Amino acid sequence: MERQKQTFTVFLLRSICSYQFNYPLQSYDLMTNYLKSGLHKWAGDAYKFDKQKPYIEVVTSPNNPDGSLREAVVNGDQGSLIYDLAYYWPQYTPISTPMDHDIMLFTTSKCTGHAGTRIGWALVKDREIAKKMTKYMEINTIGVSKDSQIRAAKILQAVLGSVDHGGNNETFFDYSYELMAKRWKELREAVNHTELFSLPEFPVKTCSFSGRTFGQLPAFAWLKCNGKVDDCERFLRDHKILTRGGERFGASMKYARASMVSREKEFKLFTKRLSEIK
Repeated sequence: MERQKQTFTVFLLRSICSYQFNYPLQSYDLMTNYLKSGLHKWAGDAYKFDKQKPYIEVVTSPNNPDGSLREAVVNGDQGSLIYDLAYYWPQYTPISTPMDHDIMLFTTSKCTGHAGTRIGWALVKDREIAKKMTKYMEINTIGVSKDSQIRAAKILQAVLGSVDHGGNNETFFDYSYELMAKRWKELREAVNHTELFSLPEFPVKTCSFSGRTFGQLPAFAWLKCNGKVDDCERFLRDHKILTRGGERFGASMKYARASMVSREKEFKLFTKRLSEIK
């Protein structure tokens, strides 16, 4: 059946902040409470939300920090959904489901790694909601930097150009996928050298964009310290590996998040030190 065409309003955001209710990040909690708004407040983990009142659920898919694909979990009839799709790109995850949600957020920082550009964008079906979001950005930031807009436009044009005119040449997403697949292979090999750590396992799916069949290749590794190690972040820091501890993500301190998108020299050093821990 032919899908009905939808009209979206597209506008730029200066630095996207998402409130991850599926897996609450400590910083999202702090940012929400810092605003001290009389219109909304932090409600915690979506899995525990059972109030019969209006709510906004933000779904980050793939999720940060564990890389899993997420769907909405609150089934109330008074809610609104925002899908944070910052990591929904074919170098990180198989593109297996068409995204057609009311509000969807994207960012160049995760697509191409240009975090310093501070440019993201939103696809919004409801024109009135889009107007309110635009007004908030106008008040909050006095608009979006033209320099950043031009830079982001050039970046995205280069990405699009590599796909449109790729032919037998390697596209941006081909290169990015190969790099992420290589790094995850190297990380799993390093982890297999010791029984101290474990990593998530992901289901294999076929990507409708690339035609490849693979599991998740997240931008961050969600490491678990096994055995008697109770503070994974501190344990790794003692071995000169810097991560972010699980408690910052509302999880156990036995977990730590490590970057998979650092410079090559840093990544090699990370896997080497990890494999040498006894």
